[in-house]
Amino acid sequence: IVGADEFVCQKRVYVDINSTFFASKKWAIHPPPGDVKIERDTVVKVEGEASLKITTAWPTIVCLAEVTGLDIEAAKLIYKAKVKTALDGDVFLEMWVAVGGGLYFSKGLNDRVKGKSEWKSIQTPFMFQQGQKPEKATLNLVINGKGTVWIDDIVLSKEPLK
Repeated sequence: IVGADEFVCQKRVYVDINSTFFASKKWAIHPPPGDVKIERDTVVKVEGEASLKITTAWPTIVCLAEVTGLDIEAAKLIYKAKVKTALDGDVFLEMWVAVGGGLYFSKGLNDRVKGKSEWKSIQTPFMFQQGQKPEKATLNLVINGKGTVWIDDIVLSKEPLK
């Protein structure tokens, strides 16, 4: 668990996603820094109209969404996605959650995809105990290397604690 100072990232790329993101797959992409290209790919996809294709010349973090209004307490929040890679390095999911004035994270370090791969499902969970209610969840894709990553079928779900 780390504080908010650890949340700052110098090479963060934001992809604004409207509230119908999970249904429509219509990303509003702002121009990223020169050596990072983000685009919709209507050919390489798992389902729907398109996947999101990210090509980068260096390690970067892509912020896919900031979600508020989550109705969750004493449960597990799970951020899942399918990724395909052509990468010199690895990729994983990262979720930052604002709870009770603090900022905490969950990183899918045990569920990485490395090198060149076909579509693979990956996830990272965040556990909320009784009395813990999130104000916001930030969903990131962490790319440790250079190359291309496709992400599709992104899901944020709630499961009971076991």
